Amino acid sequence: MSVHRWTRVCALRFFSSFVPFSPKSISGTRSFPRGHGTRSSRLSCHAGDDLLQNGAVQRHLKRLLAEYTNISSSLQQAEVSDSDRRVLNRRLLELSTVATTFQSCESAAEELAEVEALLQSSTGGETEDKQLVELLKEEQHVVEKRIYNLKRKLIKTLVQSDEQDTSSVILEVVAGRTTGGDICQQFTREMFDMYQAFAFYKDWGWELFNYTPADYGGLHHAAARITGDDVYGWLKFEGGTHRVQRIPETGLSSRMQRIHTGTMTVVVLPNTDDVDITLDPKDLRIDTFRSRGAGGQSVNTTDSAVRIVHLPTGTVAECQQSRSQLQNRDTALRLLKARLHQSSLGQKMGERDSARKQQVGTRYQSERIRTYNFSQDRVTDHRIGYVTRDTKEFMSGGELLEEVIGNLQEWSEREALLDLVTSADTGHAGAHR
Repeated sequence: MSVHRWTRVCALRFFSSFVPFSPKSISGTRSFPRGHGTRSSRLSCHAGDDLLQNGAVQRHLKRLLAEYTNISSSLQQAEVSDSDRRVLNRRLLELSTVATTFQSCESAAEELAEVEALLQSSTGGETEDKQLVELLKEEQHVVEKRIYNLKRKLIKTLVQSDEQDTSSVILEVVAGRTTGGDICQQFTREMFDMYQAFAFYKDWGWELFNYTPADYGGLHHAAARITGDDVYGWLKFEGGTHRVQRIPETGLSSRMQRIHTGTMTVVVLPNTDDVDITLDPKDLRIDTFRSRGAGGQSVNTTDSAVRIVHLPTGTVAECQQSRSQLQNRDTALRLLKARLHQSSLGQKMGERDSARKQQVGTRYQSERIRTYNFSQDRVTDHRIGYVTRDTKEFMSGGELLEEVIGNLQEWSEREALLDLVTSADTGHAGAHR
């Protein structure tokens, strides 16, 4: 609790035992929202059904804290060699975030217990001070929120972060097949617009790479480069197959006006600008063709579009966005490198840890991850059971999309931590046999 707020609470507590006062007798306080703070907290580091109360997590955390203490003690010894000291200091730095975050969480839990004790002693009875109770409830809510954030931070420090999370990305959308009509192409355009709006919402950069339109305002394929802070850490959860269920608005006769189901695929590739990928020109086949997309007559009447095939793997990338063949070739080459890099990362991750669940839906981008049911105005994320009833608002690319991705981040961290501590428990038990 801040010194200023704690002083106010203590002052109210002290003076209320001597003189009654009206709610207007002390200025600067604000009422607390009804319903908050009336239940005992379940957010402390020692309470409730919580991931940090999992036995394996507790044992893993205990081992890390013990290691931190032992290393701190060892560094105080004069006989430690310079080389050993460098190793110990490096490991101490790795563990320091865990130790300090855990201590902050413990301190906040103690602070919450003090606030709740004061609240309990101030509630009820003929002399109940309503302004003091409201202030204590407000403080309880503030401390609970701080503990929740500290717990999230502690879980993050226990889970190995993905080195690609800070990368920019190349995002592709591809229309799938449908049971009828052009809903896939229409849906693909809406999804691409959603991600562009989300990029603006997050204040990220947006660079269009490719855009191949379809009939009735739809979209066959598009790609864009998105730059900014932690872009891959957010958008990696969007990779996969997205399903749409709706009644088509155009392109069908009246007898076909029923609910149709279609799909589109989102591919999220970490940017490769900082990765040295060398391609042998002999492994590349470069084709040029006339653009099928928009861009004016000068685009469609010249062979400005470029397709590059990586012969050893069969990986293909193309671009027809620019009127310049050189620009399209450069963009297609960047896209090809991103795809090859992602393929290489996927193989390494699979070999290293096939059961790891930290990147939900990004290693297996063919799986169906979300359904958009326009007829029932419902969006369902099948990985975490998330449901929202406002499809239009969700696809505006704002708070609701940010919310579901945040939930996926939290869920994947919890799954990864459970996976990690289970492996650590197994290894620790084997070492002591």
